[in-house]
Amino acid sequence: MARINPHINFNGNAEEAFTFYKSVFGGEFAKIIRFKDLASPEFRIAEKEENKIMHISLPIGTCNMLMANDVPEILGKTNENENRSKISISAESKEEAERLFNGLSAEGQIEGPIGDSPWGSYFGCFRDKYGIEWMVDFDPKHNGQAEK
Repeated sequence: MARINPHINFNGNAEEAFTFYKSVFGGEFAKIIRFKDLASPEFRIAEKEENKIMHISLPIGTCNMLMANDVPEILGKTNENENRSKISISAESKEEAERLFNGLSAEGQIEGPIGDSPWGSYFGCFRDKYGIEWMVDFDPKHNGQAEK
């Protein structure tokens, strides 16, 4: 079956954001490619963009990958407050949901505090300090665990 892996565009702070995400999720980066790594006479990179991230990936769990890049200034600015998409996390326990919610929402803006939802799961949503929107959910009915 196909996998879906979120990919985020940043305006020059992808490495900072992913270092923060790594501190919450744990693990190690699977790959980091800087624009300077791809530079050649045919593909010139502005000096101020050499160290920006062309691609970064962080494995989360056994099957998921969170990926990102910095958008080169020549392509314009990424809308940091777009609201057309969110990254949804399905936690394996209520404790994991709380840990991820509290860690990722630090210094961010909580849109819906984590707690019991009307539809029976443990749910919360927020915009992190980088402007990325997240939803964290633990549904004991879909995780094969009894409610705690």
